[in-house]
Amino acid sequence: MQWCGRSSCLHWRHRLGPVQIAGRLGLAASTVHAVLVRCRINRLSRIDRVTGEPLRRYEHPHPGSLLHVDVTNFGNIPDGGGWRYVGKKQGDRNREATAKRTGARHAHYEPNVGTAFLHTVIDDHSRVAYIEIHANETAATAIGVLQRAITWFTDHGVTVERVLSDNGSCYRSHAWRDACADLDIGTNERGPTAPQTNGKIERFHRTLADGWSYARHYHSETERRAALPGWLHFYNHHRAHSALGGQPPITRLTNLPGHHN
Repeated sequence: MQWCGRSSCLHWRHRLGPVQIAGRLGLAASTVHAVLVRCRINRLSRIDRVTGEPLRRYEHPHPGSLLHVDVTNFGNIPDGGGWRYVGKKQGDRNREATAKRTGARHAHYEPNVGTAFLHTVIDDHSRVAYIEIHANETAATAIGVLQRAITWFTDHGVTVERVLSDNGSCYRSHAWRDACADLDIGTNERGPTAPQTNGKIERFHRTLADGWSYARHYHSETERRAALPGWLHFYNHHRAHSALGGQPPITRLTNLPGHHN
């Protein structure tokens, strides 16, 4: 029926729930819900945020067959804590106090607490994550992270075959391509119109923000960075992952000492 397609379109494109769709179409909310369930699109988590289409999940066959790489950044925490937990007024005071201590200011003399660039690497099959924090996102830094990440995965019994990046400048450089060739791994680059191809690492960045970066009141950037290794261990070894049947990522790696603990 015609309203079946309209229900699906409103749900996909406009991310409306059954009640809102029912109001637009003059139907019972229970009827709309039944249609969405029958089409297996009743949960918005199954809809791609960018395209509005149902998610088509894919997974590479074994650990190391594809690594996702990307860079995300967070503003550094000023001494005393950031505005999310202490409020804007106190947050501004903390930024000013930090700038006085470090001498770091922007061009117009505004306090500059700096930025933390997190270079992240995710194994497509297992979702195991590797992270390093740096002060920039240059090609040289990205290459160093990739080299150390591959060493880390190799130490855990994983042979890396290919890497997928976005079209950021550090990944489009000749130095990056040459480094990948030297490491004997293939490269894929997702285009600007298809960010969903790197969706696993984008989703991980949201988990990282919620679980680590903004999870609690940090009194300094040093305190927040000190918490990262513990959180990353929790994510890899203990956090249940919905795409892995409720198991933590590490359970999909082989030859990893102690991963059954």
